Amino acid sequence: MSDILLEIKDLHAGIEGREILKGVNLTMRRGEVHAIMGPNGAGKSTLSSVLAGRPDYKVLGGSVTYDGRDLLAMAPEERSWAGIFLSFQYPVEIPGVSITNFMKAALNARRKAADLPELTPAEYLRLLKEKMAFVQMKGEFAKREVNVGFSGGEKKRNEIFQMAMLEPVLSILDETDSGLDVDALRIVADGVNRLRTPQTASVVITHYQRLLEYIVPDVVHVLKDGRIVATGGAELVQQIETQGYDSIHG
Repeated sequence: MSDILLEIKDLHAGIEGREILKGVNLTMRRGEVHAIMGPNGAGKSTLSSVLAGRPDYKVLGGSVTYDGRDLLAMAPEERSWAGIFLSFQYPVEIPGVSITNFMKAALNARRKAADLPELTPAEYLRLLKEKMAFVQMKGEFAKREVNVGFSGGEKKRNEIFQMAMLEPVLSILDETDSGLDVDALRIVADGVNRLRTPQTASVVITHYQRLLEYIVPDVVHVLKDGRIVATGGAELVQQIETQGYDSIHG
């Protein structure tokens, strides 16, 4: 098993005929947490969408290798089955579908792709209760429709619950801190930290220093105008906090 989990080389991509990513290069090793910071419009969410396989985003050049495989050749569902998880900046509502049924379908689809049998109802119920407790979700949430009527914090906590259920290899957290109060932020960050293992990795996309006080990254990248213009450690976060993104030059 290679130590390198994700390798992005000269990635160009865009949407509706507009190029947004203009040559992104990034290498992630297992066990690492990488933070990607940048101003609005820098391409952060575009990068997460491309990695997840959203069909409205078009790859214009470059390559992405995930766990030794050509990620760009994989369908979105294949990426999910292979262990890639995207936590949305704006989680969608799914009326008429309970959290219980939604997660059961997602989990069993992944198990089927791995040639594993479906969980029995008793096994699934035990796992559901365990993971809901993990992110401090009340049992009644399992009966609710996915994200329908949820507060912003509840939606983000539900995303981390899904992450805990699916146990992804690569987690991409797209501005998970958006709209969260301090208590919700701590619960979400604690869930992410507790799910960290030597074999998995996470990409944390954020504007602000606040989230990175709770989820401490190994590597920090600054994305500006579709390119990573700086890579370093905590010193980059401090520089952005005190001097802004204009102080970072490629």
